[in-house]
Formats: sequence, structure tokens, C-alpha cells
Amino acid sequence: MPIVSEEQNAEFAESFIELLEIISGTKEPSLDYRDAEEADNSISIPKVIKDLPVAAAVLYGVWGIGSHAGAWANFYDSVMQMKAAIDDPADFSAALNFWIFFAVAHPILQPVLWISDVLHGTPGPKIADLVPVLFILGNAAVIAAVSASKEIRNGLNIFALSAFLTYIGAGLDGKAGLGDFNLALDDNYGGKVVRGCPTYEEVKQESMNDFDLEKYQGLWYEQKFHDWTQFKEVYDTSLGIKLTADGKGWIDDFAVKGPAPDAARLSWDKSPVASGAHYFLFGRVDENDPKGVLRESGFGVEFPDYIVDVKKDPDSGEYTEAIQFQCLERGGVRVFEGINFMSRKPIMSDAEISNMHDRAEKAGMNPYGASPEQMHTVARKPEGDIDNSWQRMWKAIGVDKLLELLAESIEDGGR
Repeated sequence: MPIVSEEQNAEFAESFIELLEIISGTKEPSLDYRDAEEADNSISIPKVIKDLPVAAAVLYGVWGIGSHAGAWANFYDSVMQMKAAIDDPADFSAALNFWIFFAVAHPILQPVLWISDVLHGTPGPKIADLVPVLFILGNAAVIAAVSASKEIRNGLNIFALSAFLTYIGAGLDGKAGLGDFNLALDDNYGGKVVRGCPTYEEVKQESMNDFDLEKYQGLWYEQKFHDWTQFKEVYDTSLGIKLTADGKGWIDDFAVKGPAPDAARLSWDKSPVASGAHYFLFGRVDENDPKGVLRESGFGVEFPDYIVDVKKDPDSGEYTEAIQFQCLERGGVRVFEGINFMSRKPIMSDAEISNMHDRAEKAGMNPYGASPEQMHTVARKPEGDIDNSWQRMWKAIGVDKLLELLAESIEDGGR
């Protein structure tokens, strides 16, 4: 039984569409935000100062949402087009909620990383060599101020929601990182809107003519990606691909470490997943598909995973490089595209990466995100071991063992 029922999926999708209608200006809010106790129209200096946090947060929200209003309107139009073209409401809500899940995850991660850097950048004595005393006192002061003032609470709530919607709006506008947060549906390339997904034959290269899926198994290191289901804040990403015993399914051991040093300069080496974490993706091999097509499943949707191009070792014939392309289309609207440049070795030269871009362009993948400016380069860990009081604490309380058990349970549950 799924964690979220089809009914809940549908209700959430409808609520989100109502929010889109309000943001895009096609519908007026139905709530009356005026408080009877604050209906006094009299203006005084103390009242203006008291209301300043809320007013500042509202102004920021209006600016943030307004600066991406065109992108929100285009997104709303695409969602409505998709809804009208899909006969099964459950199929529509599953595709929309797939988008919502990852669109929401990215902005939520940002304050977590900021707070973590504040924690580890706070000077002064520490408790158990872990948490600075000044950080605890600062938190206590902030909590006291928020608890004591309704205006500060309201201002913070409005600011948080405004920042959240502004961040997503930037993703829809292509201004928050084209590699990992290009959220637009049927987005444009070179000033032209590119709709839907290509067929496998449209992107497949000659190197795939004698493709052997058995030889594709094993460890791959991700070098670059265009994929908003991934996060630029992680590093050392690898994929361990293997077929099931009957050859009808496949498992992808997706391994990451995080956050990356550039994403959290002061705290990256204190993270509980600095030594790595695993998540397993599952799919099937359809005998009716060409040999280079896998079917990937997750979050209530299934979409094709094209292996577009491979490079072989001239002596052994083993695959040394690969270009993958996932594309989810519903109702003629492209909801998601993912592109992965992968190699059997962890580090590639600039010339090798450039050659992969050339091959992807030849395959006609640039309109879907394969050009250099549209892809994110996966970070690699600096030289040296990670050893500090935080890592010793995580190990002492068994976080490493917990992550291993979680990975095993996910893998076993997906078989």
C-alpha cells in the first residue's frame, strides 16, 4: 500500500493548483486577512515601528513573487494544459506531486545549510567540543524575541514563505542553477520552447548499436548532471548498477556525500553523511524496448531512462563512459528531464568532459539541458581524511550503522 493514497495525492494537487492560480493572478485569495482586533486605522509612530517586521516581509514577498510572475504564469498554463490532456486524474496528480516533492526539497535545504555554517562558525568555548556556548545563547535570545512579539513571529512566517516561493520562482525562471534547479515545464532553449520528450531513436548514437546491458553493470562515477531530482550541495556521487537475477529488473545504488565543501564551507566535514549515504533506485527492463532503454520508477511515476551513448575501451571492449537521459512527459508536457555524464573513473580531464558535451550535442540533447552552461559539475572531496569531534560523535551513537541499515531496508524493499 502506498504511503500517500491517490485521494490524498489528488487533494494536494488541487490545493497546489489553487495556490498557483493566486500567484499567477488568475484568482483572488478567498481568505480575509483582516483581524477585527487590529481594524483600528489610526497611525502612530510606535505602531509603525511595531508593524515594521510584517511590512518589510510583505514587501519582500511582493517583490520576490512579482520578479518571477511571468515564470509562474507559464508554469500554471503548462499545468492546466497537462491536466486537460490526461484522462486519468491519478496520473496527473502523481506527475505534479513528483515535481512538487523536489521543487520543495531544494529551498528547504538552504536554511539548514546556513544554520549549520552559523553553528560551526560561531566563536568561543564549546560544550563537549561540539556546540559553541555563544550559539546556544544566540538561539535562546532569538526564541525569546519570537515568543514575545507577535509582529516578529508574523514577519518571520511571511518572510519564510516569501523566500520559499521566491526560490521556486527563480527555479522556474532558470535563475537558480540550470544544472540542478531548472524547474520550468517545457522550458526553452535558444529562445525557443521545446515541448515534450524525444523518442529514443531521436537521440540514440551509433555506439549503442551492439549495446550489451550485462557489461553496463558496475560502478559509475557521475561527472556532471542536469537534473532537479539531484542537489548541487552533494559531492562524490556514484551509481552502482546491477541487474536482478532474472534480468527483468535493475537496481541503482545511488551513493552521495554531503554537503559539498563549496555549499557549506564551515560545516561540510561535520555532517553525518560526510562519509556517504546510499539510496536505491529501482526499475525494470521491458523486453519490448530497445536494448538501451531502462524503465525507472519512483514517487508514483515511471519514465524511460535512455542510455544514449557509450565509449568503449579499445582493448577490453568494456564501457568506460556513458551518457544517460531520463524524460517524464504527461499530456504532451515535459515535466522532468535528467541528463548524466558518467565515467568508470572518479576524475575526468577537461578534454574528456568537453568530448562528452560534443557527443551529447550531436545526439540533439542540448535543447534538453546538455550544454555546458546547463549542467552542474559534481564536486570531489578534498585530499585527506575527515576526523573531528562531530564525526567521532556520529560514530559513537551509531549513525553510520543506522545509515547502513536504512540502505539495506530500502534495497530489500524494492526487490
